[in-house]
Amino acid sequence: MVISRRYNDGVELSTLRVFMTIASERSFSRAAVKLSRTQPAVSLALQRLENELGEQLLDRLAKDVVLTDAGRTVLDYARRFQSLESEMLNSITELRDRAAGRLAIGANESTTLYLLRHIERYRGLYPHVKVQVRRSFSSRIPDEIADGNLELGVISYRPRDERLLATVIFTDSLAFVVSPKHRLAKRKQAPISELGEETFIAHNVLSPYRELVLRGFRENGVPLHMDIEMPTVETIRRMVEANQGVAFLPRMCVEQEIAEKRLVAVRVPEIEVERKIYLVQPAKRAVSYAADAFLKLVMG
Repeated sequence: MVISRRYNDGVELSTLRVFMTIASERSFSRAAVKLSRTQPAVSLALQRLENELGEQLLDRLAKDVVLTDAGRTVLDYARRFQSLESEMLNSITELRDRAAGRLAIGANESTTLYLLRHIERYRGLYPHVKVQVRRSFSSRIPDEIADGNLELGVISYRPRDERLLATVIFTDSLAFVVSPKHRLAKRKQAPISELGEETFIAHNVLSPYRELVLRGFRENGVPLHMDIEMPTVETIRRMVEANQGVAFLPRMCVEQEIAEKRLVAVRVPEIEVERKIYLVQPAKRAVSYAADAFLKLVMG
């Protein structure tokens, strides 16, 4: 039996998928390669979708692929349709065999570390469930869960969204770390007043903890020289090891380096920040069997 997947009075999900690929690839030719179709076939699919909707979805005058207002609206709904289809197929699979399925969790670079031991245990219990940790900006994860693009998320702040439930699964802290060659490496602690001349290597992603560090320096009247900004915790860690500067990092991210004496943690009394890690889930929408099993494992 063939089921014709049509939505919105005639729009095919396959046509929406072509449009989504054009939007994500920002190129007709790259979309054609990704979809294993010819470029004319991709263009024709877009034209058919525009005719069915009675709206122009792309700005034809722009050099690159630029969505119109209608295009952005359709893209949003197309992603929801795709998510619903994925949920449907996943649910059917799980009804046949509860050991199968897929678990999608959103996390950023540092919060992924808090998942590792849980994923190891989970895989031992459910080896046939495909676990996918999607790297994302922490600020975007709550909306991704609320919109159904992710089932669960791990973030370092409590989201203010009644559509979500957040549970603390770990309590960490920020560690001030220096190279073993640094002048403060022999000290157990150093007041913030002694850090005004230091070169700080900062993470160039905004977070509540970055703001807490900035406020601590500001309230104590100490200049904070963030002369270097890096995109990942790993690059910051390596630069501190090389004595190119100092940094505040989540302790879990540097525990091994501290134990191996490649980094030294020095207490700064004025900045002692707890870092709570939250597991976030939908408040009202039911999660899959795979996600429910993961929640029970972590919460138990």
